[in-house]
Amino acid sequence: MTLAESWTNQWRFQLENDYPNHSPNRRESIIRWLLGEHSKTLDSLPSDQQERIKLGLNFRYHILKQRYLEVSSETAYRNLMQRLGSLMILRQKVRLWVATSRDRQRQVVDVLQEVVQEMLNSDRYLQQQIQWISQCTSDRQLSNALLLTTVEEYCLRPIRNQPLLVYRFVNYLCRTQRGGLTQVPTGEWIKQLSDEILSDETDETISLLDNQAVSRYQDDQYFQAQQNQRLTVQTEFEAYLIKNVDPIAAEWLRLYLQGLSQEAIAQTLNLPIKQIYRLREKVSYHAIKNFTLKQNPELVTSWLGTSLSEHRLGLNSDQWQKFWQSLTPTQQQIIQRLKAGETLETIAQALNVKLTQIQQEWTTIYLMAQTIRNQS
Repeated sequence: MTLAESWTNQWRFQLENDYPNHSPNRRESIIRWLLGEHSKTLDSLPSDQQERIKLGLNFRYHILKQRYLEVSSETAYRNLMQRLGSLMILRQKVRLWVATSRDRQRQVVDVLQEVVQEMLNSDRYLQQQIQWISQCTSDRQLSNALLLTTVEEYCLRPIRNQPLLVYRFVNYLCRTQRGGLTQVPTGEWIKQLSDEILSDETDETISLLDNQAVSRYQDDQYFQAQQNQRLTVQTEFEAYLIKNVDPIAAEWLRLYLQGLSQEAIAQTLNLPIKQIYRLREKVSYHAIKNFTLKQNPELVTSWLGTSLSEHRLGLNSDQWQKFWQSLTPTQQQIIQRLKAGETLETIAQALNVKLTQIQQEWTTIYLMAQTIRNQS
């Protein structure tokens, strides 16, 4: 059985459960539209690309089911405009353009309708999809639902961290009006704008800065920092395992972080499964008892979001109160000194006890917090 046949059977079962009142022809038309005109080539694609296509089909079906199937054509079109109009970055750009143009009576939905209509008339991908839909079904209502689903999915595709529709709107402006300082209207003043303007619809100002893009950039930076921390922790922990445990333990860690099961790791390393489980226990012990708490606690806890100074050991307010009440006076003093920036060595000297005793107390404190986190 080919992949296309397998997916067809899966979608047939899904549609029979979701829409038992639909005719078989209607369900088959939806399946054919979902799989696309090149479904016979699915088997030749890499497995990761097949998985991405499968996720894309599920996303398309979710859009169709949620907003466009089993509603009137007028309602479906209104749903599309509401969905596209809900894009904050696009709504701000449209309002800015309307506020700075001569025609200030236009609404966001009016501009969106013109942009979408232009895309349907000139966009090559949408033209191909219109032709494909016509081959899948002759049912006018179903054709409209499939087309509106296609338009929404296409308009929301991320291009350089912005929906594709944003770029289509910019192209629309370039084609429908003159602009730029190279073509200043004769006899008219050039308008000078601040970074904010007053909206005609509300008393609030509209920022010309792309706040959503800034937010996404900050998220990307945070994600990149997390990835760098993760790679640093992994590299240092592998070096620790090679030096203090066994080079095979470092190999186990690399394979485990790739998502392999214990059985697959045993086959890869050509070792008995019992030895693999013993390696797992050994690596876990050293990860918590030694590396995290003794070798490089700041790096690991910062990456995990469980640092004492920034994240209160990963506990929320209620958990922290419960945790604090369970500590001994000595343990509370250790935490207060660690928050003040003192090292374990300095704390041991101040309390006139051995460093190993302070390390043991800190290990107990961290494991207590971990237990409370796991309970939640």
